[in-house]
Amino acid sequence: MPFLHAMTCRTEGIHSTAPVRWRAFESMCAVFWEAHGDAGATGYYTSPDPRIILFFNDVSGHIRMGEGARSRAEASRPMLRAVFAPAGTPMWTRFTSAHDFSHLDLHLERSWLIERLTPLIGAEETLSVLSHPVEVQDIGALAAIGEALRDEVFAPSRHPVFAENLALTLLTGLVELPEQEDRQVLHAGGLTPAQMRRIRQLFEAEGGARISNATLAEAVGLSPNWFSQAFKKTTGKTPVQWQQEHRIGRVKEALLIEDCSLTEVASRFGFSDQAHLTRVFRQHEGTTPAAWLRDLRAR
Repeated sequence: MPFLHAMTCRTEGIHSTAPVRWRAFESMCAVFWEAHGDAGATGYYTSPDPRIILFFNDVSGHIRMGEGARSRAEASRPMLRAVFAPAGTPMWTRFTSAHDFSHLDLHLERSWLIERLTPLIGAEETLSVLSHPVEVQDIGALAAIGEALRDEVFAPSRHPVFAENLALTLLTGLVELPEQEDRQVLHAGGLTPAQMRRIRQLFEAEGGARISNATLAEAVGLSPNWFSQAFKKTTGKTPVQWQQEHRIGRVKEALLIEDCSLTEVASRFGFSDQAHLTRVFRQHEGTTPAAWLRDLRAR
């Protein structure tokens, strides 16, 4: 029996420019759209099934995504060429200028994905992968896979299994699969080990200075809101708390090794002034930096 998707979709100012083409398979439904969006056009989309949206042209300069129907312009981000939306993930879009576009919308049966991915990467890793949204601009060879899948919608030439495997290949090319050494239990909805490595690398590269939530989120391909939730599930701390803890560790190293003032250390590690550093240090260590250093040297 073919898989038929359920989709909630509300749009204003978006019009099809050609008949919608679609094809239902046993474990997915593929829909190809050609459309035009007016300047200021909006859309809201959500589905109970995992989805892949693959654009055949660059829309990043014309469509923006946000965290809600009335997201501020500065809180939105460009719509990228390919998006993986986990089951139940809402999506709001807004056109900043008129634009013609075409895209493939793949609705995937979650139980089928779990069945196919679990033998390859493990049960917990599969659930984690399927709970992480992904947005990619440089799709590289995935464009050819999308075109081949589109052709199977327009004019089927092979067994349906061929198209389903193309969809699975597209998914595994978009999401971040765990490396062999990362085959460990992950918190569903949290960050992958590779994403946490990227966060640590960025923190190290900045020398321990404070990094904005938006910058951290962009580094791992998530929106700031999704990132904050996933980070808290992974570490048990907010991004600010995690950074403060690691910055205090850097402060302690600097005080022990270098002959520098608290004012210099505060400036280097992103604290507004010595008083700010002292206040945060006390929260973490229960004492002031000067008292901590005296006690340590007296031992």
